[in-house]
Amino acid sequence: MWNQPYLETCCRSALHRLTLVGQAGRPDGLKDGPCLRRLQGMGLARQRPDGRFEATAEGWDRHATEIAPKRERA
Repeated sequence: MWNQPYLETCCRSALHRLTLVGQAGRPDGLKDGPCLRRLQGMGLARQRPDGRFEATAEGWDRHATEIAPKRERA
């Protein structure tokens, strides 16, 4: 049974971008800012003291299971 909150498409994209930038983080004030704050409220992202957002361990796990799961090659 699925028990995780639904991620809107825009928030899924924002979480994916967080994983792509890694430790550099995403700056505040971009168009995906509302999604980054929503992800933060869900515990999937956090805003660092320097103002940049990064994925949390929970965010990385959610990304791995829902957004970009590893698939076996045929």
